[in-house]
Amino acid sequence: MVEKVIEIENLVKRYKELIALDHLNLIVEKGEIFGLLGPNGSGKTTAINCILALLYFDKGSVKVFGEEIQPNSYEIKKQIGVVLQNVAVFEELTVQENIDYFCGLYIQDKKIRKQYVEEAIVFSGLEDFRKFYPKKLSGGLLRRLNIACGIAHKPKLIILDEPTVAVDPQSRNRILEGIKELNQKGATVIYTSHYMEEVEQICSQIAILDKGRCIASGTKEELKSMIKMGEKIYIEVKDIQPFQLEEIKELHHVYQVNNEEGKLEIKCSGGKHNLVHILDYFKKQEINFGQVYSELPTLNDVFLEITGKELRDSNTKTQF
Repeated sequence: MVEKVIEIENLVKRYKELIALDHLNLIVEKGEIFGLLGPNGSGKTTAINCILALLYFDKGSVKVFGEEIQPNSYEIKKQIGVVLQNVAVFEELTVQENIDYFCGLYIQDKKIRKQYVEEAIVFSGLEDFRKFYPKKLSGGLLRRLNIACGIAHKPKLIILDEPTVAVDPQSRNRILEGIKELNQKGATVIYTSHYMEEVEQICSQIAILDKGRCIASGTKEELKSMIKMGEKIYIEVKDIQPFQLEEIKELHHVYQVNNEEGKLEIKCSGGKHNLVHILDYFKKQEINFGQVYSELPTLNDVFLEITGKELRDSNTKTQF
């Protein structure tokens, strides 16, 4: 039987007239990297705060490791590591001192703590920066320090809220590889991000929130199967007539055709030979074309079709 690390049932949280969580139901199983997605204001931050018992809620229940979470559930909270979007370290402490301080909140044994701190430094790739103060670190290194402080005590559940915001590609890859390594070592991970390609790369289960509800959940393959689009085909074309665009729309499985500055975007709902049929039409009509390529639907396509909203700037202040 699969162990439920987090179980949320009918969770309701109101801020006066605003309903931040509207009978939210969510299950995170042991060993998952669970992607929690949604536009700003969808309820992600509120849900996380309820999981951590940082907020009182109006209705429902939140269980962590099979027990109802309470503000004084200290034994449960010792098994949780939290890395928030805003970097939270002490400017007056070095890299090593910061990690030692946060690890010391959970690990009292000095010998074990020393070992854990060293492992967190190595894990985060901060060996050459252990004596640096935060203000001397680049944005990517600072993010890695933030993560090291959150995971040094080896928690069973790790919550990562936008951990790769505004970091360079090298640091982003290091962070993502580190998350997968933590998961392989037994940690269950909740991961929020506005970068859909990251979620698609590392998450085994994904839930999309909107208006305080879970509107879709499953693996990335299951989510992609929920939307109409099965394939996007792009064709560079110089001259094409309006009647030809209309005839392409009538081809089997084609449901939308866009023509912008000589580049056709053709959306298909399914089928295995859409490109062949379209190129056959071009040949019969003697339409000259250039580069051709096709794409399967991405998680971003799923997000846009299910929520009907563009991804919003992750720095937008309105979050619930």
